[in-house]
Amino acid sequence: MISRIEQDHSRFREIIRGKIRQNLRKYISRGDMVAPKGQGTVAIPMPQINIPRFVHGDNSGQGVGQGDGEPGDPVGGSGKDGQGGAGKAGEQEGGKALEVEVTLEELAQIMGEELGLPNIQPKGTHSLETRKDRYVGLRNTGPESLRNFKATYKRALRRQVAMGSYDPARPVIVPIREDRRYRSWRTDPRPQTNAVIIYMMDVSGSMGDEQKEIVRIESFWIDTWLRSQYKGLESRYIIHDATARVVERDVFFRTRESGGTMISSAYKLCAELIDAEFNPEQWNIYAFHFSDGDNWSVDDTATCIQLVKHQLLPRCNQFGYGQVESPYGSGQFIKDLRSAFAKNIALVTSEIKSKDDIMDSIREFLKGGR
Repeated sequence: MISRIEQDHSRFREIIRGKIRQNLRKYISRGDMVAPKGQGTVAIPMPQINIPRFVHGDNSGQGVGQGDGEPGDPVGGSGKDGQGGAGKAGEQEGGKALEVEVTLEELAQIMGEELGLPNIQPKGTHSLETRKDRYVGLRNTGPESLRNFKATYKRALRRQVAMGSYDPARPVIVPIREDRRYRSWRTDPRPQTNAVIIYMMDVSGSMGDEQKEIVRIESFWIDTWLRSQYKGLESRYIIHDATARVVERDVFFRTRESGGTMISSAYKLCAELIDAEFNPEQWNIYAFHFSDGDNWSVDDTATCIQLVKHQLLPRCNQFGYGQVESPYGSGQFIKDLRSAFAKNIALVTSEIKSKDDIMDSIREFLKGGR
């Protein structure tokens, strides 16, 4: 039988889910509103939730505490002695917004429901899972190959000492059947990582802090959704200007270069990374590239199209290109991709003019369920 507390908690969680769904666009567009906290949870401020509290009602002249006074008069004094209402500004803190912790799994479910995202159908091996045997204790029976000599010896020694048959001058310990102890084990399933996201970002001079913040927010939500679809997920990060290199996550979001832009350098490195570490027959591979759409030359754009067509798309579940608007970028690259891959559903493009477009961009990238 469900207790009253459990019912109240369940109702409270439903209220939280409703508030998150109602304000999801705001939470997605403001990166400071959703930040990782602890292990597998995020903290979300909920100033809209009214905590239940007691209020005074109208007793119609009946009950205790009735007497002279007007509504609004402070308790313990009349409304004319200057004890309430007007006065100097106080020194105490005001009320704080309620901060609620939500698991990433629950957050992904809410986002999927709100955006209407289908569950992903993995290609190749649907589930890669290994099993690991762990020794967790001792037991009285088992194969001789698992007999624990130390535990058996100690058990026999205690028995002989207790029975008075142990002779310190002639310390011979002879275990009997009841003394034998064997290691016991448990088999734990261990999911193997079977999906990888490869993020690529233009860090040339035309990509400013605002553009990088958009990439950071969008990649967080893409990660959140894909992790809910796979038992394991790895991420790789590539930055590029005229050249490309693999970096750690923190470097990916904080680096800013001042050189030119050659997108093909990132696509070549991405293809090399897949060949070296991720067999497409065993991995579900997702590649996302974010840029302001400015490339070095028409020839390099043609090279990019050939790399995507012959090396990346055949290996990836999906290739996503997000073009972040910048006052310094030409924005031409997305047009070239759309022209070259108009009928290929594995390549998805999205224009992100501001943080308000992040939610729509995520829907574009993930609505295919690939």
